[in-house]
Parts: sequence; structure tokens; C-alpha cells
Amino acid sequence: MVENIKNAADLYQAALNQVNEASPSQNETSAAITGPSFGDVLAQSLEGAAEAQHTNEAVSLAAAAGKADMTDVLQAVTDAEMTLNTVVAVRDRVISAYKEIMNMPI
Repeated sequence: MVENIKNAADLYQAALNQVNEASPSQNETSAAITGPSFGDVLAQSLEGAAEAQHTNEAVSLAAAAGKADMTDVLQAVTDAEMTLNTVVAVRDRVISAYKEIMNMPI
């Protein structure tokens, strides 16, 4: 699922690059805007979600070995679940926006 979202972010970035190349006035405007692009923000969010999942796995393994407190396990699971829910919500919004754009008359 994370790979699908990364692929969607890459496709979005490629489409954005094509639009910027096609219209120089838009390109000048986007050059004046500072900060990370939507694709960069999305990629960072996905990396954070993957990191939370890895942390959850590590803490769970430590608990199975008797080296971690159950409170730490519960916290890690909750963090991973919240991160996953956020990624799913963003994915749903992106899909909804894509469908809305596709339904617009040209």
C-alpha cells in the first residue's frame, strides 16, 4: 500500500513537471514559491509512516523477548495505527480529488 502511494506521488510530481514545462508563466510563478513541493511532503509523510511501523515491530520483538515494557508496546502500536490512519485518510482525499478532477468538463 505504501508503494502504491509512493507511485501515486511520483506520478503526480511527473504530471506537475510536465505542466510547468508547458507553461513558462506558471514555471516562473512556481519558482517564486519557496518550500517543499506536495510530492516531497507526501514522500516525507510516507517515510515517517514506514519508520513508525519499523519502530512498532522492534518494540514488539523486544516485548516478545521480555526486554520491553507493555506500555512501550502499546504506545508504539498506537503511534503506528495513528500514522497508518493518517496515510489512509490522505490517500482517500487524493483519490477523491482525482475523481473530481476527472469528472470536470473540459
